[in-house]
Amino acid sequence: MLQAAIVLFILALVAAALGFGGIAGGIAGIAQFCFYVFIVLFLVSVVMSALKGRTPV
Repeated sequence: MLQAAIVLFILALVAAALGFGGIAGGIAGIAQFCFYVFIVLFLVSVVMSALKGRTPV
């Protein structure tokens, strides 16, 4: 998921550099959404592993 967010971020930068403002904004929004989903899933994983008694990696 993080890799997809990074790829979409790079696509947004390329689109912005080429002057496609609407496309860049849309791709950046999708990348931002993917990034937030990744952060939430990561935090859930850390909490669940802590509740099971394992140390988070």
